[in-house]
Order: sequence, then C-alpha cells, then structure tokens
Amino acid sequence: MMTETQENQVTDYLIFQQLPLDILLEIKDHMVSQILDVQINENLNFEDAFLKVKKSWDGEFKMVSYILFSPVKLPLIAKRIIKEKYKNLLKISFIGGLISFGVNLLLIYLSKNQEDYQMFFRLLNGMFLLALVAVWLFNIKIWKYMKADFKYKGTCFYTMYQKNVGLMVGSTAAMVQIVGKNGHYAYQFFRTQNTTEIFGVLVTLIIPFVLQTAVIFTLFNFFEHKKSLKKLQDFLQPANN
Repeated sequence: MMTETQENQVTDYLIFQQLPLDILLEIKDHMVSQILDVQINENLNFEDAFLKVKKSWDGEFKMVSYILFSPVKLPLIAKRIIKEKYKNLLKISFIGGLISFGVNLLLIYLSKNQEDYQMFFRLLNGMFLLALVAVWLFNIKIWKYMKADFKYKGTCFYTMYQKNVGLMVGSTAAMVQIVGKNGHYAYQFFRTQNTTEIFGVLVTLIIPFVLQTAVIFTLFNFFEHKKSLKKLQDFLQPANN
C-alpha cells in the first residue's frame, strides 16, 4: 500500500506538470497503480519505483501548443484528452445548430406574414439567451470556478472545460444582439423571392446558426465542467477547509 505522504508526492508531481485537475486525477490513478506494480514485481522501494514510472511518462508530459484551449503550452497527454472531448462536444453542438437552423426555415414557411416570423425568430433565439441566463443565475455557488484565471494552488485549471466557460459572456452578449433583430431578409427571400439582398439573407441565416451552435457548445461545456467539479469535491475538500 502507498502512504498518504507518498500519494501526495505523486499529486504534487502531476500538479507541477500543469494538468487540469480532472485529468490529473485520472492520470494519478494510473500512475499510482503502476508504481505499486513496479514495487511488487521488481522489489523496489517507493522512490525508485516512482522514478522509473516518471521516466516512462516523460514523453506524455512534453509541452505542446493547443490554441483552442490556451495560448500557453500544455502537456501532450492533456492535449490528446481535451481534443477528443472537445471534438465530441463540437459534433453534438453542430448537430444541435443544424436542427435549430431547420426549425428556423420551417418557421419562415409556417408564418403568415413578416410580423409572425419576427415573433418566431425572436422566440427561437430568445430560448438560447434564456438558457444562458438561467445557467448563470442557478449556479451562483460555483461562479468562482467559472473564471478562466481561477486555478488550483495558482498552478492548474480545475477542469479541462474551465477555459471555455468564459464563452458564456460573449455568447450572451451576442444573443442579446440577435434577439433584437427581425430576420426579415430571410423571410423576404423565401416567401417573396426577393433576391436583391443576398448578403443580408446569408447574414440573417448564418450568424444565428453559428451563434446558436456556439451557445449549445458553451452550455454542454458548462455542464461538463460542473459535473467534473462534483467529482473533484473529495479531492478539494481538504484544501477548502
């Protein structure tokens, strides 16, 4: 068995690698298991076994760039995990954005006139804005963990999703602007075949789609962040006391 002091050594080593805490704890479990295996199989003391395991992980902690996560470099293994997680979230968000885009087109044809579509357009985009505001209001207790610069021991992020939580501010501001529009270019193009404002039509269709996709990504990102924080509570409890 590993003592608490020895386990803390492993934790401190991984914190030094600047891993987000949720990734750190996953890697820590693997590393502790490897150290124990080396101690048993090769009859080594903790220090020698730990040194051997650290050498086997050296390549994974090489610092690399990943601009989508942070302007500063991060460990290679963190980039791999984050990239895979983000890819899945982006895929789901894109599909959600496409569904909303389809609903928007459907509303154009269901509307009896421009005024009806304006109401539907604002309601559709207002739902996204309302979702963002609700998330802010109902999660006051974890606001400090939503700051992109709030770090554990001033060294590492709490979760791999923390950096993108800041997108909520930009997404909210952008959706406020969209809700104030009326979408008349798209309505005129599809219902009256008015082709004189093609640029306006593209802007009216594409910008809400992009922003809605961004909002969906932001919301999924936030809930993953919140879920990860709950898993970290046992680890963070001593530090908070």
